[in-house]
Amino acid sequence: MAKPTLYGADYSVYVRIARMTLEEKGVGYELVPLDIFAAEGIPAWYLELQPFARIPALEHDGFRLFETSAIARYVDEAFDGPALQPTDARGRAKMSQIIGMLDAYGYRAMVWDVAVERLEKTPPDEALIASGLSQAETVLKVLTSLKAKGGPWLLGEQLTLADLHAAPIIAYCLKVSEGRDLLARFADIGDWYARVADRASFARTERVD
Repeated sequence: MAKPTLYGADYSVYVRIARMTLEEKGVGYELVPLDIFAAEGIPAWYLELQPFARIPALEHDGFRLFETSAIARYVDEAFDGPALQPTDARGRAKMSQIIGMLDAYGYRAMVWDVAVERLEKTPPDEALIASGLSQAETVLKVLTSLKAKGGPWLLGEQLTLADLHAAPIIAYCLKVSEGRDLLARFADIGDWYARVADRASFARTERVD
């Protein structure tokens, strides 16, 4: 089977989610760097792959795909390797719920409102950071309530796409002290995060600044 090509930048949370999925499946892939914030703008050829100019996008043996969740599910189902989705309907629904919650309520707050605002804005908007931390706290509370009571991963004994989706988003928030302080208040999620951070897929996709 042909090697897939992933387009995107190593700074992107969503590119990292796709890369971690490929790594966990043991799939060799080519990462083609694409900076959506480059001064020269988005190259026209990329808009044929992703008309909304977001990253990542995937090409595999003539098949084109965008949207991280769709890419992750495709990689899990198209390639050999450990299954990353539950086999039962309720387990898959819970996995989708966690992913959807993180996309809708976690990503903007944790990544942009807290981490990017603190790290890249001068001066940062303290009110925005405070609002982001409040939202992030709610997300972590809900994630704690959704996490399976037994087993090392969010859904129990099986590592799933929910784990691979959550870890890069939380990791970005941990770049700043406020994010680290917040996670320290959620022991179950902190322990879970430490296990994910110890995996080879996490280390191999970590950006080296």
